[in-house]
Amino acid sequence: MERVAEGLWVLADYEEKKGEIGKSVKCLEAICQSQVSFLPIIEIKTRLRIANLLLNHSNNVNHAKSHLERSQLLLKSIPSCFELKCRAYSLLSQCYQLVGAIPSQKQILNKGLELISTSEDGFSGRLWYCNFNSQLANALTIEGDHHGSISALDNGLTCATQMCYPELQMFFATSILHVHLMQWENESSVQDALNRCNVIWESIESVKRQQCLGLLFYNELLHVFYLLRICDYKNAVQHVDKLDAAMKSDLQRRQRIKELTKELDAVNESLPCSDLSYRDRSSLSAKQTHLGEQLNNLTGNDREFSEPKYFGSARRTWEDKLELAPPPIDGEWLPKGAIYALVDLTVAVFNRPKGLFKECLKRIQSGLQTIQEELKKYGILDGVREVDLQHTAIWIASVYLMLLMQLLENKVAVDLTRSEFVEAQEALVQMRNWYIRFPTILQACECVIEMLRGQYAHCVGCYDEANYHFLEASRLSENKSMQAMCCVYAAISYICMGDAESSAKALDLIGPVLGVMDSFTGVREKTSVLLAHGFLLMRQQNLQEARNRLAFGLQTTHNTLGNLQLVSQYLTVLGNLGLALCDTVQAREILRSSLTLAKKLNDIPTQIWVLSNLTAMYQQLGEKGSEMENHDYQTKKVEDLQKRISNACLSSHHVELIAKVKVEAHQMSEIDIKRAISGSSMRVDLDIPESIGLETTSPMTSSSRLMDFDMGRLRKRKA
Repeated sequence: MERVAEGLWVLADYEEKKGEIGKSVKCLEAICQSQVSFLPIIEIKTRLRIANLLLNHSNNVNHAKSHLERSQLLLKSIPSCFELKCRAYSLLSQCYQLVGAIPSQKQILNKGLELISTSEDGFSGRLWYCNFNSQLANALTIEGDHHGSISALDNGLTCATQMCYPELQMFFATSILHVHLMQWENESSVQDALNRCNVIWESIESVKRQQCLGLLFYNELLHVFYLLRICDYKNAVQHVDKLDAAMKSDLQRRQRIKELTKELDAVNESLPCSDLSYRDRSSLSAKQTHLGEQLNNLTGNDREFSEPKYFGSARRTWEDKLELAPPPIDGEWLPKGAIYALVDLTVAVFNRPKGLFKECLKRIQSGLQTIQEELKKYGILDGVREVDLQHTAIWIASVYLMLLMQLLENKVAVDLTRSEFVEAQEALVQMRNWYIRFPTILQACECVIEMLRGQYAHCVGCYDEANYHFLEASRLSENKSMQAMCCVYAAISYICMGDAESSAKALDLIGPVLGVMDSFTGVREKTSVLLAHGFLLMRQQNLQEARNRLAFGLQTTHNTLGNLQLVSQYLTVLGNLGLALCDTVQAREILRSSLTLAKKLNDIPTQIWVLSNLTAMYQQLGEKGSEMENHDYQTKKVEDLQKRISNACLSSHHVELIAKVKVEAHQMSEIDIKRAISGSSMRVDLDIPESIGLETTSPMTSSSRLMDFDMGRLRKRKA
């Protein structure tokens, strides 16, 4: 019977290579369903093989789980077979995670760790120990046990250190850093984790570091998320540049591989021709060997990855993966397409405050295109809704959809800054439509959409509607930073309304934020509320106190954030103050600097605000020529802005975007969507992707690898 089994295994291999997965599975299931008993070891190996095929090529997770559970029962009666037992535990753990059975997952992983503790399998045993601790950390993070997760990862790091395996050490060190970033108990513990990553990374030979592309992306992005969180933009730039260079280099490498593969395929087609001369055949054979060597040098190997990293998807080859750790560790973070889109998003986030809008929009478009192509691969086309998704496709969909919304959010920000209101409408409507189609997966985006509706309403002068949406966004968010920023935005809209009652409401919103502005990590909230408070004090004729507030806020903004629009608005208010205090010399210089920045940003409302102040100054000084020239330019800008606002108001989307009505999404019923509602990724809590091979907690019991790409909330128009 052993020969029969071997024959069926060979036939299954043959069908799999042809892409006939169904036939391959049938060959293997013939062994399991045979009336004649096979040896237990044969049945175990067969069931593991079936589970692998199902997890790699189908959505039939429960079927795979059944085969693995049966294999586990058979393995209990066999005293040896260490590798098979570990493999069964690992695959079964991944199945339990996929279906949201986290207690069962933890139980099976602890059994694996118990097995290893009684084994003497040396290097292999240590690798499996690292595997189980990595998966256990993931499960514990899902349940919100960050301390338990860090403990499991520390065990893995200790083991990797004992193995003298720096790349594996780096995997655990970066994973620990990621958990600290999600938890953020205190900045010192995060900094310690960051420093450890730096030490380990530097201990890896330079050549090997270049080969560890997955670790490079993971490490650099975590550094960026940390530095964004503490608003250290100056030091973050070097990490963004490294990411961009690494992505471009990898894209060039992939393009070269495609060219060589195409050339090699042509050679392979020509070689079998019977009319080739000996000389031509020898030449082609040599070329075939040379091309094969070039491909191997570029790819490292030509193997496929048989571990089921992405359930329900086609088998993924080297070009789709950015591994963080060697097999058998499930050490991938995100698929390569998601990494590329995330790098595009990161570059856009850093270019936007500098006013580099052309490059910013280019990278946003690149990221959107990448995501749209990836979504098509998973069948997420026009008309597909959350309820239509296969259970096993929810995680991968959530990764790309969250990235998509972050890119669109940044596009809305850029378009509003440039006063391209119609384009901003279109991007915002896209966000709303995606949210309506995937309300559970994109639950975290609900408050962001409301905030952006407020930004749009404010920009077109609908201040009352803007207040409604800002306050609604604050109510929807659980994040204190988001709540504070929305209150500041609402306060500025109230100030712009101009009446005493509105100013009082603005003060009611600003006061609580002022009281806690130093409690936030970074200075985003502080710089925003200081601008709003200084603006309000100026309106209330408390000029000297306003100047003090604004001068401090401007200095902080300039030294840390480098946000040109925020600097321009600070300068404009300070210039206005200078006029009110009859300091025309300083006011002139300040307003000219502000106008230069506003022109660079194509920020027409701020330009008009500056120009009106300059006109008033020239009038005070009796400079009629400058006054008339400035007034004419101001008139042109006002007409331009009015035209843009009119075009926006004529759009069919205008009324629905400013309407004091929340976006209503169809709630799912009778659907198991646990993986879509996991983690604080359902809340906009952090300035980092929430879950990178590690998962986080939610008020609801669930499991997922969703992310929260809250990489810098919008710093839009303050006045």
